[in-house]
Amino acid sequence: MSQTLEVDLVVVGSGAAGLATAITARKRGLNVVVLEKEAVFGGTTALSGGVLWIPLGPHGRQQNPADSRQAVREYLMAETGAYFDEAAVETFLDNGPKMIEFFERETSMKFVPTLYPDYHPYAPGGVDIGRSILAAPFDIRGLGKDMPRLKPPLKTITFIGMMFNSSNADLKHFFQATKSLTSFIYVAKRLATHIKELALYRRGINVTSGNALAARLAKSALDLGIAILTDTPVTEIVMTDGRASGVKARQGATTLTVNARHGVVLACGGFPHDLKRITAAYPHLARGGEHLSPTPKGNTGDGLAMAEAVGAVADIRFKDSAAWMPVSRVVFANGEEGVFPHLLDRYKPGIIGVLRNGRRFTNESNSYHDVGAAMIRACEGGKETAMWLVCDKPTLAKYGIGFVKPAPMPIGRFLRNGYLIKGNTLDELARKAGIDPAGLESTIREYNVGADQGKDPAFGRGSTSFNRYLADPENTPNPCVAPIRKGPFFAVKVIMGDLGTFDGIRTSARGEVLRSDDSVIDGLYAVGNDRASMMGGNYPGAGITHGPNMTFGYVTANHIADLATAPVHARSSRAVLAGA
Repeated sequence: MSQTLEVDLVVVGSGAAGLATAITARKRGLNVVVLEKEAVFGGTTALSGGVLWIPLGPHGRQQNPADSRQAVREYLMAETGAYFDEAAVETFLDNGPKMIEFFERETSMKFVPTLYPDYHPYAPGGVDIGRSILAAPFDIRGLGKDMPRLKPPLKTITFIGMMFNSSNADLKHFFQATKSLTSFIYVAKRLATHIKELALYRRGINVTSGNALAARLAKSALDLGIAILTDTPVTEIVMTDGRASGVKARQGATTLTVNARHGVVLACGGFPHDLKRITAAYPHLARGGEHLSPTPKGNTGDGLAMAEAVGAVADIRFKDSAAWMPVSRVVFANGEEGVFPHLLDRYKPGIIGVLRNGRRFTNESNSYHDVGAAMIRACEGGKETAMWLVCDKPTLAKYGIGFVKPAPMPIGRFLRNGYLIKGNTLDELARKAGIDPAGLESTIREYNVGADQGKDPAFGRGSTSFNRYLADPENTPNPCVAPIRKGPFFAVKVIMGDLGTFDGIRTSARGEVLRSDDSVIDGLYAVGNDRASMMGGNYPGAGITHGPNMTFGYVTANHIADLATAPVHARSSRAVLAGA
């Protein structure tokens, strides 16, 4: 059985970049359809923190009126180094604030400021506040009948399905629930509301973070009449006279042909589950190590493969091909496995990370990408790329570690299944974990000398505003540093994962897909993680994926709409070379 659709534009993928493209194009008058491989929409966005890095945006200007375009350019030049792409950077800076204003004015999108510093605030042009914003919480009943099609949040970073923003007051109250009556009442109310939602809807309905970003974008698209066809994997880009004129897809037993008058936009989420490609791109995999990605399993590089099949270039160029995330493997009570991203525990005082030799190797309170990159490099020469997060009993009780929650939550299940390793002494812990005992004991002895005074002379932990941001401000004099002394002692093994890929399809700043000679494949565009990141394999701040991805989706859609309304002769002459 076959079916044909006639549209102006087809977008392949339903994450933030794809939906931003579709919404912008629809507001410009184009008839758009979104095709999604999975049974749910939202992609990696729905599992993410939902933060956007948008320098000089309307929210950031209120927080940091002294920030400047020159400072942002200087910061990006320092961060991207040899991969600084002037055209992409200027396009991003021109359009990021416009994109935010457009979406807040024209759609259901709402953003709130955050207190996030840049990840390297000490670098030239770095700032302590004003560049990262967050999708506002959202009641997903606003999606109506499409609510069940929203991808649920990552199970490992919820508590019985309840979501938190990493930077909001919820977490602080949960950490203080047994010590403060105010926090106890707050937590009790949150739990009661959530349990009621589960009883009525079988999921939490007041969503935050990336789930809120995905939900708000989906509502905006659906309100505009944009069809989001889930369970519809695209298999091929249709080329007519050298131009991308549509796609072929599957809907069960039906072959769907979508003819798109003004082009095809690839937004398939990059290649974090394309085993062949990541083995070539990820050094720890190439040497035989393990990798676990919490990104959607459907992100298997489809966009890159389809683009390459029609002449595009999707090369591996960056030193770090992905946004590294230290993760641990979680086994749930029902035997199902999950991936826990270590977003918060590494910042807390009294938790350190060591290699198999028992030695520390980096500042644990740096960004996940920086810690991941350091771990990959520290493990060069060995097959395994891993570290162990280590703490003592009071620290475990206060903050938890990995998927293990703080007291009074029980830890027995995690000890029995091996996720949490326990030793009455450091020597016993090391032997159970497979860590060198002498190395671990020496490391903690040396660490404690400085930690007793709130110092970390080895790695300078707590020395930057970003280090301190997700730490414990009540731990003085250093919110990131405390000694490890009171047994029993505990450890969780951490391996490498990612939050998405940085390498991708080579494009112009406007998103036009390029051949190896930099000529444009007419009618074919790439956005989101299918497109090579403007950050050049680095991670300068919270939201450097969603911010550029939504901005370039906005740019690409406006470019397509401009061509669609231009005279025919202008259209043909504009689509020859990338800079034309």
